[in-house]
Amino acid sequence: MTQPEPLLDVRDLTIEFATERGVFEAVKQVSFTVGKGETLAIVGESGSGKSVTALSLTRLLPEPPARYKSGSILWKGQDVLKMDSRHLRAIRGGQMAYIFQEPSTSLNPVFTIRNQIAEAIKLHRPEVKDIDAEVIRWLDTVGIVNPAQRMKDYPHQLSGGMQQRAMIAMALSCQPDLLVADEPTTALDVTIQAQIMEELRGLKQRFGMSIILITHNFGIIGGIADQVAVMFRGKIVEHGTAAEVLRNPQHPYTRALIDCIPKPGARVRRLATINHDALG
Repeated sequence: MTQPEPLLDVRDLTIEFATERGVFEAVKQVSFTVGKGETLAIVGESGSGKSVTALSLTRLLPEPPARYKSGSILWKGQDVLKMDSRHLRAIRGGQMAYIFQEPSTSLNPVFTIRNQIAEAIKLHRPEVKDIDAEVIRWLDTVGIVNPAQRMKDYPHQLSGGMQQRAMIAMALSCQPDLLVADEPTTALDVTIQAQIMEELRGLKQRFGMSIILITHNFGIIGGIADQVAVMFRGKIVEHGTAAEVLRNPQHPYTRALIDCIPKPGARVRRLATINHDALG
């Protein structure tokens, strides 16, 4: 039986940046695929290349200083690296949407939540006639209470968790095929983190969309990730199903990341740290 073509197929992607000290390779021959309805977690510390990889998927990196040195990014069979600006605009937000770790900096402080979500809907779904009803529907979908009133608020009037939910509503309002969630819970307390991850799990099941979850924390991927790719110094050093990687990690960096997860009830005075020099 023939396997269906993946929604996203990244092959041997290498990205470099021009710096004052010379050329720096931030992403080195990275390859992965994401199928329809599938969730890929890309896990690694800050500086490992996760966010650069995520931004490259719709060529959001400024060129220069960024340069796509080699490889391809196939979206529904078409190479993003060869697309013109018109095709890229159609993909960004409409087919592939992003939510970021700092909603307070991603949301425009001078516009209401309603205006910001409405702008995305008008751009990517011009067939929608009742914009307010659609904004309310998506705010309600992500669990915002009294959405008809809250959509009139400005970002500073919402809590961090509510701002993140508004960002998710904005992304989902365009009905994307793929949601790229870049550290979506980092700035939130543990309780709100759990709520946001549960929200993403439910939305994935409800709408059948694909998700790329960018995170440094193995502790939040359980129950949502189908695949895991572990990034270290710009490379994917381990890739497998979530169950395989969590149960039997093969690379020492993966094991080190998992060891850093705080374990409730464990009688350990100090958290584990990672010796990067020993990992090469």
